[in-house]
Amino acid sequence: MTQQLMMRTWHYFLRVCAMALAAALLAAPTAQASPRSKHLVRYADVQIEVVAEGQGPLVVMLPSLGRDSDDYDAVAEAFVRGGYRVLRPAPRGMGRSTGPTTGHSLHSYAQDIAKVIEHEASGPAVVIGHAYGNWVARTVATDHPKQVRGVVIAAAASKRYDPRLTGYIDKCEDASLPDDERLKYLRLTFFAADSNPKPWLNGWHPEVKKAQRAARAATRIEEFWGAGNAPMLDLMAAEDPFRLPETRDENLHEFGDRVTVAVIPKASHALIPEQPVAVAQAVSQWMRRLPVLQPGRVADSR
Repeated sequence: MTQQLMMRTWHYFLRVCAMALAAALLAAPTAQASPRSKHLVRYADVQIEVVAEGQGPLVVMLPSLGRDSDDYDAVAEAFVRGGYRVLRPAPRGMGRSTGPTTGHSLHSYAQDIAKVIEHEASGPAVVIGHAYGNWVARTVATDHPKQVRGVVIAAAASKRYDPRLTGYIDKCEDASLPDDERLKYLRLTFFAADSNPKPWLNGWHPEVKKAQRAARAATRIEEFWGAGNAPMLDLMAAEDPFRLPETRDENLHEFGDRVTVAVIPKASHALIPEQPVAVAQAVSQWMRRLPVLQPGRVADSR
């Protein structure tokens, strides 16, 4: 089966299954689920606040540039109902997460996540990195392979994309601009034609965004792009300007059969809050095919 046909099959499957999955998730037993809570993970001069919920195999969700993980409440709830333990660490500078925000790299953010997984003592974890978070997720898998069962790169940009998009993101979060102008740029950058961008007028952390960009600039792409040897789900949005159709095979061509490709319709770079049911379905199906690993073991993707 050609890759193009495989992608069309995924596209069809996701559309057909979305409503059935929603019903299944709502009907799933919750007796084993633990309530949502927050705790702190401390090491050296760093403190990371973690939203935790559910029981089962470990899933760690990393948010987009300059945003916190409350954008992903619906997907986290779906995973919990599906029998997973979900952790959402707040990046340094958000909530009660603290630590140096200058003079560091993606490796520092990756160490934060590795410490969160280590603290949980039930890893390795599937690490889901949304947009900017995909770079951190790849770095975790590269630097700390024993902590990672697999990596989901959700709405991950291609290696090269329109440089104007970086400036558009700045306008999205600029509270000094009129809402109508910000909504225009949110639609250009993050939200599909049928999606509602208004919730993203709020929830931005400009100083965190600045620090995250500096960390990415301080890290060579060769240091993290391959995500070690971890299995990867390349979860794309059909209308994402950061991932044009001609770039959709990029990771598959580079890393071969350890990459699974899926495309979510009616979504753009925001993806997860736009299509939470389809995202949960695609990720859950992929996770069910991963080998179950004991703590301390490294995934073999051969």
